[in-house]
Amino acid sequence: MIQQKIKEGSASGLPFQQAYSLQCDGEQPRWLVEGLWGEQAVGILGGQPKCCKSFMALDMAVSVASGAPCLRRFDVGRSGPVLLFPAEDALDVVRRRLVGICSAAGVNFQSLAVYVITAPRLLLDVPQDRRRLRQTIDAIRPVLLILDPLIRMHSADENVSKDVAPILGYLRELQREFAMAVMLVHHARKRSGQERPGQMLRGSSDLHGWGDSNLYLRRKGKELVLSIEHRAAPSGEDMPLELVDQGKALALSVQADKPAGGKLQRTVAERVLAAMASTDEPLSTNQLRKRCGIRTQTLCDTLARLRDQGRIVKTEIGYRVGHLDGDQTVSLPAVPLGATGNGNGKHLQQDLLL
Repeated sequence: MIQQKIKEGSASGLPFQQAYSLQCDGEQPRWLVEGLWGEQAVGILGGQPKCCKSFMALDMAVSVASGAPCLRRFDVGRSGPVLLFPAEDALDVVRRRLVGICSAAGVNFQSLAVYVITAPRLLLDVPQDRRRLRQTIDAIRPVLLILDPLIRMHSADENVSKDVAPILGYLRELQREFAMAVMLVHHARKRSGQERPGQMLRGSSDLHGWGDSNLYLRRKGKELVLSIEHRAAPSGEDMPLELVDQGKALALSVQADKPAGGKLQRTVAERVLAAMASTDEPLSTNQLRKRCGIRTQTLCDTLARLRDQGRIVKTEIGYRVGHLDGDQTVSLPAVPLGATGNGNGKHLQQDLLL
Protein backbone atom coordinates (compact mmCIF):
# COMPACT_ATOMS: atom_id res chain seq x y z
CA MET A 1 0.00 0.00 0.00
CA ILE A 2 2.80 2.43 0.91
CA GLN A 3 4.75 1.59 -2.28
CA GLN A 4 1.59 2.13 -4.34
CA LYS A 5 1.03 5.56 -2.78
CA ILE A 6 4.65 6.51 -3.51
CA LYS A 7 4.30 5.52 -7.18
CA GLU A 8 1.06 7.41 -7.51
CA GLY A 9 2.52 10.55 -5.94
CA SER A 10 5.66 10.57 -8.11
CA ALA A 11 3.90 11.61 -11.30
CA SER A 12 3.20 15.19 -10.23
CA GLY A 13 6.14 15.82 -7.88
CA LEU A 14 9.91 16.10 -8.19
CA PRO A 15 11.84 13.12 -9.64
CA PHE A 16 13.27 10.75 -7.04
CA GLN A 17 14.84 7.32 -6.64
CA GLN A 18 15.17 4.87 -3.79
CA ALA A 19 18.69 5.11 -2.37
CA TYR A 20 19.83 1.62 -3.40
CA SER A 21 19.07 2.38 -7.09
CA LEU A 22 21.20 5.52 -7.28
CA GLN A 23 23.91 5.21 -9.91
CA CYS A 24 27.38 4.48 -8.61
CA ASP A 25 30.29 5.88 -10.63
CA GLY A 26 32.79 3.47 -9.10
CA GLU A 27 35.50 4.13 -6.56
CA GLN A 28 35.73 7.59 -5.07
CA PRO A 29 37.34 9.98 -5.28
CA ARG A 30 38.38 10.40 -8.89
CA TRP A 31 41.23 12.87 -9.23
CA LEU A 32 42.11 15.58 -11.70
CA VAL A 33 45.44 15.83 -9.83
CA GLU A 34 45.90 13.06 -7.31
CA GLY A 35 45.41 14.28 -3.75
CA LEU A 36 45.16 17.94 -4.79
CA TRP A 37 42.03 18.42 -6.88
CA GLY A 38 39.00 16.32 -7.72
CA GLU A 39 38.34 15.40 -11.35
CA GLN A 40 35.35 17.74 -11.74
CA ALA A 41 35.75 19.69 -8.52
CA VAL A 42 35.04 23.37 -8.03
CA GLY A 43 37.03 25.17 -5.39
CA ILE A 44 39.27 27.93 -4.12
CA LEU A 45 43.02 28.42 -4.29
CA GLY A 46 43.36 30.90 -1.45
CA GLY A 47 46.07 32.84 0.29
CA GLN A 48 47.40 36.23 1.24
CA PRO A 49 49.34 38.40 -1.27
CA LYS A 50 52.83 37.23 -2.25
CA CYS A 51 52.11 33.61 -1.33
CA CYS A 52 52.64 32.33 -4.89
CA LYS A 53 48.97 31.65 -5.60
CA SER A 54 49.36 32.39 -9.31
CA PHE A 55 52.47 30.18 -9.52
CA MET A 56 50.47 27.35 -7.95
CA ALA A 57 47.57 27.87 -10.36
CA LEU A 58 49.91 27.89 -13.36
CA ASP A 59 51.70 24.77 -12.11
CA MET A 60 48.32 23.05 -11.99
CA ALA A 61 47.56 24.30 -15.50
CA VAL A 62 50.83 22.93 -16.92
CA SER A 63 50.31 19.57 -15.24
CA VAL A 64 46.72 19.08 -16.37
CA ALA A 65 47.49 20.22 -19.93
CA SER A 66 50.59 18.01 -20.26
CA GLY A 67 50.02 15.08 -17.90
CA ALA A 68 53.26 15.86 -16.03
CA PRO A 69 53.05 15.56 -12.21
CA CYS A 70 52.00 18.78 -10.45
CA LEU A 71 54.84 20.22 -8.37
CA ARG A 72 56.84 17.28 -9.81
CA ARG A 73 55.07 15.12 -7.22
CA PHE A 74 51.31 14.73 -7.72
CA ASP A 75 50.20 12.56 -10.63
CA VAL A 76 47.56 13.76 -13.05
CA GLY A 77 44.43 11.63 -13.22
CA ARG A 78 42.83 13.39 -16.18
CA SER A 79 44.69 15.55 -18.67
CA GLY A 80 43.36 17.88 -21.34
CA PRO A 81 43.07 21.54 -22.35
CA VAL A 82 43.12 24.25 -19.68
CA LEU A 83 41.42 27.65 -20.00
CA LEU A 84 42.91 30.49 -17.96
CA PHE A 85 41.91 34.10 -17.32
CA PRO A 86 44.73 36.04 -15.59
CA ALA A 87 42.95 39.25 -14.58
CA GLU A 88 45.95 40.91 -12.89
CA ASP A 89 49.19 39.69 -14.49
CA ALA A 90 50.49 40.97 -17.81
CA LEU A 91 50.50 38.32 -20.54
CA ASP A 92 54.27 38.46 -20.94
CA VAL A 93 54.59 37.68 -17.21
CA VAL A 94 52.18 34.76 -17.57
CA ARG A 95 54.17 33.49 -20.54
CA ARG A 96 57.52 33.70 -18.71
CA ARG A 97 56.09 31.86 -15.72
CA LEU A 98 54.64 29.11 -17.90
CA VAL A 99 57.97 28.74 -19.72
CA GLY A 100 59.77 28.36 -16.36
CA ILE A 101 57.30 25.80 -15.05
CA CYS A 102 57.47 23.83 -18.31
CA SER A 103 61.26 23.82 -18.06
CA ALA A 104 61.12 22.53 -14.48
CA ALA A 105 58.55 19.88 -15.44
CA GLY A 106 60.28 18.79 -18.65
CA VAL A 107 57.29 19.83 -20.78
CA ASN A 108 57.37 21.21 -24.33
CA PHE A 109 55.94 24.72 -23.98
CA GLN A 110 55.05 25.09 -27.66
CA SER A 111 52.71 22.09 -27.53
CA LEU A 112 51.15 23.03 -24.18
CA ALA A 113 47.33 23.07 -24.37
CA VAL A 114 46.88 26.05 -22.07
CA TYR A 115 44.57 28.69 -23.57
CA VAL A 116 44.64 32.21 -22.15
CA ILE A 117 41.70 34.60 -22.36
CA THR A 118 43.08 37.98 -23.39
CA ALA A 119 39.88 40.01 -23.09
CA PRO A 120 40.18 43.35 -21.26
CA ARG A 121 37.41 42.41 -18.85
CA LEU A 122 35.40 39.43 -17.64
CA LEU A 123 32.69 40.03 -15.04
CA LEU A 124 30.89 36.96 -13.75
CA ASP A 125 27.86 38.98 -12.66
CA VAL A 126 27.25 40.50 -16.11
CA PRO A 127 24.94 38.40 -18.35
CA GLN A 128 26.78 39.27 -21.58
CA ASP A 129 30.14 38.24 -20.12
CA ARG A 130 28.61 35.02 -18.83
CA ARG A 131 27.35 34.14 -22.30
CA ARG A 132 30.71 34.88 -23.88
CA LEU A 133 32.57 32.79 -21.31
CA ARG A 134 30.19 29.88 -21.93
CA GLN A 135 30.78 30.18 -25.70
CA THR A 136 34.55 30.13 -25.17
CA ILE A 137 34.36 27.09 -22.92
CA ASP A 138 32.16 25.35 -25.48
CA ALA A 139 34.77 26.03 -28.18
CA ILE A 140 37.79 24.81 -26.17
CA ARG A 141 36.14 22.17 -23.94
CA PRO A 142 38.74 22.46 -21.14
CA VAL A 143 39.02 19.95 -18.34
CA LEU A 144 40.08 22.81 -16.03
CA LEU A 145 39.01 26.47 -15.89
CA ILE A 146 41.21 28.81 -13.82
CA LEU A 147 40.03 32.33 -12.90
CA ASP A 148 42.72 34.44 -11.22
CA PRO A 149 41.76 36.30 -9.05
CA LEU A 150 38.04 36.36 -8.24
CA ILE A 151 38.09 39.94 -6.91
CA ARG A 152 38.75 41.32 -10.44
CA MET A 153 35.81 39.43 -11.99
CA HIS A 154 32.70 40.88 -10.39
CA SER A 155 31.21 44.06 -8.98
CA ALA A 156 29.33 42.35 -6.14
CA ASP A 157 29.88 42.70 -2.40
CA GLU A 158 31.92 39.62 -1.43
CA ASN A 159 30.74 39.91 2.16
CA VAL A 160 27.05 39.53 1.26
CA SER A 161 25.88 35.97 0.64
CA LYS A 162 23.03 36.95 -1.69
CA ASP A 163 25.54 38.73 -3.95
CA VAL A 164 28.14 35.95 -3.96
CA ALA A 165 25.79 32.97 -4.27
CA PRO A 166 24.62 33.70 -7.86
CA ILE A 167 28.23 33.92 -9.08
CA LEU A 168 29.15 30.62 -7.46
CA GLY A 169 25.93 29.06 -8.73
CA TYR A 170 26.76 30.11 -12.29
CA LEU A 171 30.23 28.54 -12.05
CA ARG A 172 28.72 25.35 -10.65
CA GLU A 173 26.37 25.27 -13.65
CA LEU A 174 29.33 25.56 -16.01
CA GLN A 175 31.13 22.76 -14.16
CA ARG A 176 28.17 20.42 -14.56
CA GLU A 177 27.35 21.41 -18.13
CA PHE A 178 30.89 20.89 -19.43
CA ALA A 179 32.08 18.20 -16.94
CA MET A 180 35.16 20.24 -16.02
CA ALA A 181 36.93 21.41 -12.89
CA VAL A 182 36.88 25.07 -11.83
CA MET A 183 39.56 26.82 -9.76
CA LEU A 184 39.03 30.30 -8.34
CA VAL A 185 42.12 32.11 -7.06
CA HIS A 186 41.04 34.19 -4.08
CA HIS A 187 42.60 36.40 -1.42
CA ALA A 188 42.73 35.77 2.31
CA ARG A 189 41.92 38.33 4.97
CA LYS A 190 44.71 40.20 6.72
CA ARG A 191 46.04 38.79 10.00
CA SER A 192 44.40 35.42 9.33
CA GLY A 193 47.44 33.23 9.97
CA GLN A 194 46.16 31.74 13.25
CA GLU A 195 42.81 30.58 11.87
CA ARG A 196 41.87 27.37 10.13
CA PRO A 197 42.82 27.72 6.44
CA GLY A 198 39.25 27.72 5.16
CA GLN A 199 38.23 30.46 7.57
CA MET A 200 40.89 32.82 6.31
CA LEU A 201 39.19 33.48 2.97
CA ARG A 202 37.97 37.01 2.46
CA GLY A 203 34.23 37.58 2.08
CA SER A 204 31.16 35.43 2.60
CA SER A 205 31.44 31.96 4.13
CA ASP A 206 29.67 30.73 0.97
CA LEU A 207 33.08 30.82 -0.74
CA HIS A 208 34.52 28.28 1.68
CA GLY A 209 31.42 26.10 1.65
CA TRP A 210 31.24 26.06 -2.15
CA GLY A 211 34.52 24.23 -2.71
CA ASP A 212 34.83 20.51 -3.40
CA SER A 213 38.63 20.85 -3.36
CA ASN A 214 40.37 23.82 -1.77
CA LEU A 215 44.06 24.70 -1.57
CA TYR A 216 45.51 27.29 0.81
CA LEU A 217 48.94 28.92 0.76
CA ARG A 218 50.25 30.56 3.94
CA ARG A 219 53.48 31.98 5.29
CA LYS A 220 54.72 30.53 8.58
CA GLY A 221 57.72 32.70 9.27
CA LYS A 222 59.85 32.36 6.16
CA GLU A 223 58.26 29.05 5.18
CA LEU A 224 55.54 28.78 2.51
CA VAL A 225 53.02 26.07 3.45
CA LEU A 226 50.35 24.40 1.33
CA SER A 227 47.18 23.10 3.04
CA ILE A 228 44.75 20.79 1.24
CA GLU A 229 41.04 20.41 1.91
CA HIS A 230 38.47 18.12 0.22
CA ARG A 231 34.76 17.71 0.71
CA ALA A 232 34.71 13.94 0.12
CA ALA A 233 38.31 12.74 0.60
CA PRO A 234 41.07 12.87 3.23
CA SER A 235 42.88 16.19 3.19
CA GLY A 236 46.42 15.03 3.92
CA GLU A 237 49.23 16.78 5.74
CA ASP A 238 50.39 20.37 5.30
CA MET A 239 53.52 20.56 3.19
CA PRO A 240 56.22 23.20 2.78
CA LEU A 241 56.85 24.64 -0.66
CA GLU A 242 59.59 26.82 -2.05
CA LEU A 243 59.95 28.91 -5.20
CA VAL A 244 63.04 27.48 -6.87
CA ASP A 245 65.06 29.51 -9.37
CA GLN A 246 67.18 27.36 -11.66
CA GLY A 247 68.30 29.71 -14.37
CA LYS A 248 65.19 30.40 -16.46
CA ALA A 249 63.13 27.78 -14.62
CA LEU A 250 61.28 29.54 -11.79
CA ALA A 251 58.72 27.17 -10.28
CA LEU A 252 57.29 25.94 -7.01
CA SER A 253 58.68 22.76 -5.51
CA VAL A 254 57.85 20.58 -2.50
CA GLN A 255 60.50 20.60 0.23
CA ALA A 256 60.39 16.87 0.72
CA ASP A 257 63.16 16.92 3.31
CA LYS A 258 61.33 19.44 5.53
CA PRO A 259 57.82 18.14 6.29
CA ALA A 260 55.41 20.62 7.91
CA GLY A 261 53.45 19.15 10.80
CA GLY A 262 54.24 15.55 9.93
CA LYS A 263 55.71 13.18 7.39
CA LEU A 264 54.78 13.87 3.77
CA GLN A 265 52.60 11.16 2.28
CA ARG A 266 53.83 9.58 -0.95
CA THR A 267 51.52 9.47 -3.94
CA VAL A 268 50.08 6.17 -5.14
CA ALA A 269 52.49 6.18 -8.10
CA GLU A 270 55.47 6.69 -5.78
CA ARG A 271 54.35 3.81 -3.58
CA VAL A 272 53.94 1.53 -6.58
CA LEU A 273 57.35 2.44 -7.99
CA ALA A 274 58.98 2.00 -4.58
CA ALA A 275 57.44 -1.46 -4.25
CA MET A 276 58.81 -2.48 -7.65
CA ALA A 277 62.24 -1.04 -6.89
CA SER A 278 62.44 -3.09 -3.68
CA THR A 279 62.74 -6.39 -5.57
CA ASP A 280 64.45 -7.72 -8.67
CA GLU A 281 61.41 -9.81 -9.63
CA PRO A 282 58.33 -8.48 -11.41
CA LEU A 283 55.32 -8.06 -9.12
CA SER A 284 51.80 -9.13 -9.98
CA THR A 285 48.80 -6.85 -9.53
CA ASN A 286 47.78 -8.79 -6.43
CA GLN A 287 51.26 -8.49 -4.92
CA LEU A 288 51.37 -4.76 -5.60
CA ARG A 289 47.91 -4.25 -4.13
CA LYS A 290 48.93 -5.94 -0.89
CA ARG A 291 52.31 -4.21 -0.63
CA CYS A 292 50.94 -0.74 -1.36
CA GLY A 293 47.66 -1.09 0.53
CA ILE A 294 45.51 0.39 -2.26
CA ARG A 295 42.33 -0.65 -4.02
CA THR A 296 42.45 -2.72 -7.19
CA GLN A 297 40.88 -0.10 -9.48
CA THR A 298 43.17 2.65 -8.16
CA LEU A 299 46.17 0.39 -8.73
CA CYS A 300 45.08 -0.52 -12.27
CA ASP A 301 44.58 3.14 -13.18
CA THR A 302 48.01 4.00 -11.75
CA LEU A 303 49.71 1.14 -13.60
CA ALA A 304 48.11 2.25 -16.86
CA ARG A 305 49.39 5.82 -16.40
CA LEU A 306 52.90 4.63 -15.50
CA ARG A 307 52.99 2.38 -18.57
CA ASP A 308 51.82 5.23 -20.80
CA GLN A 309 54.61 7.39 -19.35
CA GLY A 310 57.16 4.65 -20.03
CA ARG A 311 58.14 4.36 -16.35
CA ILE A 312 57.23 0.67 -15.99
CA VAL A 313 56.91 -2.38 -18.25
CA LYS A 314 54.60 -5.36 -18.06
CA THR A 315 56.05 -8.86 -18.31
CA GLU A 316 54.39 -12.28 -18.43
CA ILE A 317 54.46 -12.55 -14.64
CA GLY A 318 53.98 -8.97 -13.53
CA TYR A 319 55.25 -5.39 -13.59
CA ARG A 320 58.72 -3.95 -13.09
CA VAL A 321 60.44 -0.58 -13.29
CA GLY A 322 61.78 0.13 -16.74
CA HIS A 323 61.36 2.05 -19.95
CA LEU A 324 59.37 1.29 -23.05
CA ASP A 325 61.16 1.14 -26.38
CA GLY A 326 61.13 4.44 -28.21
CA ASP A 327 59.76 7.79 -27.17
CA GLN A 328 56.07 8.36 -26.76
CA THR A 329 55.21 11.80 -28.06
CA VAL A 330 51.83 13.40 -27.54
CA SER A 331 50.88 16.16 -29.95
CA LEU A 332 48.76 18.91 -28.44
CA PRO A 333 47.43 22.14 -29.97
CA ALA A 334 49.62 25.22 -29.67
CA VAL A 335 48.82 27.75 -27.00
CA PRO A 336 47.34 31.00 -28.33
CA LEU A 337 49.46 33.22 -26.14
CA GLY A 338 51.51 36.17 -27.30
CA ALA A 339 54.38 37.96 -25.66
CA THR A 340 52.56 41.16 -24.77
CA GLY A 341 49.36 42.31 -23.12
CA ASN A 342 47.60 41.30 -19.96
CA GLY A 343 44.29 40.03 -18.69
CA ASN A 344 43.11 43.34 -17.24
CA GLY A 345 43.25 45.21 -20.53
CA LYS A 346 46.42 47.28 -20.29
CA HIS A 347 47.75 45.72 -23.50
CA LEU A 348 44.91 43.92 -25.24
CA GLN A 349 46.22 41.51 -27.85
CA GLN A 350 43.47 39.03 -28.72
CA ASP A 351 39.92 38.47 -27.52
CA LEU A 352 39.05 34.81 -27.30
CA LEU A 353 35.53 35.53 -26.06
CA LEU A 354 33.49 35.35 -29.22
